[in-house]
Amino acid sequence: MKFSTRQDADLPAESLFAAISDFAMMERMLLRRGVSVRRDVSGQPPHLGSSWALGFDWRGKARQVSLELTEIMPPERIGFAGKSDMFEIALSLSVVALTKSKSRLICEIDVAPKGMKARLLLQTARLSKTQLDRRFAQRIGDFVDRLSVGQLS
Repeated sequence: MKFSTRQDADLPAESLFAAISDFAMMERMLLRRGVSVRRDVSGQPPHLGSSWALGFDWRGKARQVSLELTEIMPPERIGFAGKSDMFEIALSLSVVALTKSKSRLICEIDVAPKGMKARLLLQTARLSKTQLDRRFAQRIGDFVDRLSVGQLS
């Protein structure tokens, strides 16, 4: 199942890319939301191949996701590959300059099942895909708005 959205920001493309590639800030943001975050080599700046172990509760169960930085092309693209016990995840963040002071963040997440139970879960989620797409776009829009006004740091 694929989710994607495009959100415009009142930031130059370089500033938007700098904000989304500020991994320490992203880690703090996740910690404030109740996600446990452990970087493979904390203290060193993230680089290609860096990985994170994320833990969170979802629908009453503890979940674990591992993410690896697979692509970083400043100032336009960051890619992650992730996996959990049931899913393979690909996350792509792209920045496009619209004008000197405006840019667009394109966020794409592709979730693939690992087994039959995960396949059934995704099949059920497809029934409410429109609502999931709307919530995904709203969350990414809120994130970009907060980046634009500098409230995340």
